[in-house]
Amino acid sequence: MAPITTSREEFDEIPTVVGIFSAFGLVFTVSLFAWICCQRKSSKSNKTPPYKFVHVLKGVDIYPENLNSKKKFGADDKNEEKNKPAVPKNSLHLDLEKRDLNGNFPKTNLKAGSPSDPENATPKPNLEGEKEAVSPDSLKSSTSLSSEEKQEKLGTLFFSLEYNFERKAFVVNIKEARGLPAMDEQSMTSDPYIKMTILPEKKHKVKTRVLRKTLDPAFDETFTFYGIPYTQIQELALHFTILSFDRFSRDDIIGEVLIPLSGIELCEGKMLMNREIIKRNVRKSSGRGELLISLCYQSTTNTLTVVVLKARHLPKSDVSGLSDPYVKVNLYHAKKRISKKKTHVKKCTPNAVFNELFVFDIPCEGLEDISVEFLVLDSERGSRNEVIGQLVLGAAAEGTGGEHWKEICDYPRRQIAKWHVLCDG
Repeated sequence: MAPITTSREEFDEIPTVVGIFSAFGLVFTVSLFAWICCQRKSSKSNKTPPYKFVHVLKGVDIYPENLNSKKKFGADDKNEEKNKPAVPKNSLHLDLEKRDLNGNFPKTNLKAGSPSDPENATPKPNLEGEKEAVSPDSLKSSTSLSSEEKQEKLGTLFFSLEYNFERKAFVVNIKEARGLPAMDEQSMTSDPYIKMTILPEKKHKVKTRVLRKTLDPAFDETFTFYGIPYTQIQELALHFTILSFDRFSRDDIIGEVLIPLSGIELCEGKMLMNREIIKRNVRKSSGRGELLISLCYQSTTNTLTVVVLKARHLPKSDVSGLSDPYVKVNLYHAKKRISKKKTHVKKCTPNAVFNELFVFDIPCEGLEDISVEFLVLDSERGSRNEVIGQLVLGAAAEGTGGEHWKEICDYPRRQIAKWHVLCDG
């Protein structure tokens, strides 16, 4: 048997081969890990999130399935108009592609009586046939009525309604408002935004963004409500409140629009609608309701006990139904607020029972410079609470407020209760 001999060169080649195989294995492992990570990310992005409510701003849908086809709302409208019959000349056409960066439409100078103006456009045959029957007195009355109507006009709201049967979703698109009145007397403009509520349950409350210094705001915001069956749509109503933002006080209410959905069929597709904005349903002059307050002044401890007992005959906050009242109690010393308290909210009632007691420390002797303010407010989730009525008790107060204050000063350590009529807040 010949002995097996191995040269030194063969032993030197073995580490080189091992190094090459290990390098290939490392590259393969890294590439496999990167591929797995990419697959996980793509699988996560393809999952549909369980949205209950989707807000679409400026016509861009945030739902993942529609991100690949980002089309403006105006483009969809153009496709729909091809399938619809011809639109009359006096109807208003919304060209959403001609807006500026702020979302406003460019102003065009229209001549009076031009056929493009929907307000001034009137059919000529009817006017020619009625000239003989119209008297000068009736002309005067008609001109006076038209001037009054112009003063009371608060603008027009444009929106669209749609129901998505695949997702069982109710879709409302607030397009724009035109001809709003100027709420700021200095700049002669407004900062409008819109709040929308689905009645009668008032569970869904949404609002648009604020558009600065414009009387013709173009919002183009879409609100999608999931979980509303189509059979329930006929029982609902939409309540739009048009407001102007005020940085230093409560926002100004321009008007409102109420749309019952009982006679509206959404099975054929999207419906474009417009409604005149009307003045908000103002409470009757009979009053803002009454408040039962009990007061007791302890001269020994120099404290004032205030008990908010009841409220009755509170008016409706708006057309949506009953108020959700609560009471804020503010203590003033020399016209400066030094303490504040508030009661719990009572849901959907015009006759609330609070029975809540508050004790205030008086910083001075006597009640000459002390006054107590009661504000009855309507609790609104997601927006500023509206003041239903106000009551002030103090030495300088008039009516029952001054009488009640005088009695607790004359009879300390005695709990005295009285009904008071609320005034405007």
